[in-house]
Amino acid sequence: MNSETKSQKADSSFTMDDFAKALETHDYQFQKGQLVNGKVFQIDHDGAYVDIGGKASAFLPRDEASLRTVTNLSEVLPLDERLDFIIIREQDAEGQVTLSRRQLEIRHIWERLVVMKENNQSVEARVIGINKGGVNIDVLGVRGFIPRSHLLERDNLEALKGRTLTVGFLEVEEANKRLILSQRLVTRSASFSTLSIGQLVEGKITGIKPFGVFVELDGVGALLHIKQVTQKFIDNLEKVFQIGQHIKAVIIDIDEPKGRIALSTRVLENSPGEILENMEEVMASAEARAQKVKNKGIE
Repeated sequence: MNSETKSQKADSSFTMDDFAKALETHDYQFQKGQLVNGKVFQIDHDGAYVDIGGKASAFLPRDEASLRTVTNLSEVLPLDERLDFIIIREQDAEGQVTLSRRQLEIRHIWERLVVMKENNQSVEARVIGINKGGVNIDVLGVRGFIPRSHLLERDNLEALKGRTLTVGFLEVEEANKRLILSQRLVTRSASFSTLSIGQLVEGKITGIKPFGVFVELDGVGALLHIKQVTQKFIDNLEKVFQIGQHIKAVIIDIDEPKGRIALSTRVLENSPGEILENMEEVMASAEARAQKVKNKGIE
């Protein structure tokens, strides 16, 4: 008998009974974090038992049934219906693993949050706690954080407890459970949508630097560069402007992705140095001057 015949005889001697026994003795390797599919076949007070094809049934504790509070487990875990689960604890000595539907829901929420960030969407967030650096929030059942610098109300954080805020996304990292959001980002986006080059705007001076003046326009920061103040040479902006002063200026550039707006009062002058010599008159007639600029086109 040649070797090929011997092989065929050996193969034919492996019966279906042998195959069934092999399945029974197979060591299923279930790992924490693994997605599995199974059927709930028994529910009791503490949780549910699920057949996922292992040597022993799997167990799903009551508090892992759903993100929301559940009084009747059969409402979220119908018997004999195939469902997906995540393994949250590997096999014990008896081969039983522990499952969760709650963690699966959380995973789906993180996936949804990633998509929302990519699409520059906003979301509603409820303030659940505060600390020195900002506020802790709940977003669709996931815990997140808004830094103090990204809040509209920064002085009285206690007053924000329990409130619902509309926020945008700064960071979404499921692996590190890192969810950072911003209330100012949403306000800025809304404000940007109302702005255009050539538009006359009014804002408050919030900072003066050697290179220019920072102006706040309804929650959006803008810069009046020193070269855009006047047609004459100017060496010290603090001699011309004061913190808290309201000024009118024309938008000459918008860069929404970087959150930058460039302003000019220079274009409002009818003659070089008019801003330095008679700012009050320039501001009082700014609307008419801006219209002339728009008609002529910004240079």
